[in-house]
Amino acid sequence: MTQMTMIAAIQNAHDLAMARDENVVVFGEDVGYFGGVFRCTAGLQQKYGSSRCFDAPISELGIVGAGIGMAAYGLKPVVEVQFADYMYPAYDQIVSEAARLRYRSGGEFTCPIVVRMPTGGGIWGGQTHSQSPEALFTHVAGLKTVIPSNPQDAKGLLLAAIADPDPVIFLEPKRLYNGPFDGHHDRPVRPWKTHPLGEVDPGYYEVPLGKAAVVRAGQELSIVTYGTMVHVAIAAAEETGIDAEVIDLRTLIPLDTETVMASVQKTGRCLVLHEATLTSGFGAELAAQIQAECFYHLEAPVLRVAGWDTPYPHAQEWAYFPGPDRVGRNMLKLMEA
Repeated sequence: MTQMTMIAAIQNAHDLAMARDENVVVFGEDVGYFGGVFRCTAGLQQKYGSSRCFDAPISELGIVGAGIGMAAYGLKPVVEVQFADYMYPAYDQIVSEAARLRYRSGGEFTCPIVVRMPTGGGIWGGQTHSQSPEALFTHVAGLKTVIPSNPQDAKGLLLAAIADPDPVIFLEPKRLYNGPFDGHHDRPVRPWKTHPLGEVDPGYYEVPLGKAAVVRAGQELSIVTYGTMVHVAIAAAEETGIDAEVIDLRTLIPLDTETVMASVQKTGRCLVLHEATLTSGFGAELAAQIQAECFYHLEAPVLRVAGWDTPYPHAQEWAYFPGPDRVGRNMLKLMEA
């Protein structure tokens, strides 16, 4: 095992995939010579050449559109959109072309493209560098949506995404790039080298898409979450003393309903947690499915905790961010219901 940050784990996944398959190509804004704004592709151009890892113009539509064309012709493009907030010009290409290609062609063409995007807040990025748009992708038939919470999963999930024959949206919580974050912004930063999930197998392995992880076992309450909020949920459980089970979805679509429902049926209470805005967030879909499948096991209605329905405020970052205090208060409320 090797100590890795999430950045290093993602870079390592690129490296291994490119070494195994010459059809894997990597490109986007600044990903070639510079190695990406977060350095997730550092060294790849030097190792594999500028025909397999290269810079693209500042055009998200063009980056994704070119990648779709490459995928249709048999390549396996892994493209980076510099921030998830910038993906909107490419959204038509993702929805109308990448997600529909297999269906429209009757299976004659597939679109094995991975679109990587740093997502979420907690870095003082303000409204244009902090968005969490995962629900815009989970709503689209034909896309898989992945959000890792640690270096071990990030590497294995990215390798699985690259191997997948269909389009995968790979959202990387940028607050987790260099260390776990439990929402206590006023405490010293913790590096991944102090966390067990910062120990990463340097070889090739895949984490299956569509399989959640129980990262904290419990009997009194289930917290269903993903990304940065996994660490916030664990902190809230420890600070409240509630015996909460924390489910890290890892993949939103396909959704591991078996693991989620088994947990909720055991505990009888469920809190759904995400950083994205509340209204029409992916948590609404989770809550609806849990309510329908676990109705006779529930001791209280499913509760959602999420970002507020407002643009991400720069000056009020921590009032918006669902931290462990807000999560803890809602856990206590749920236990009293």
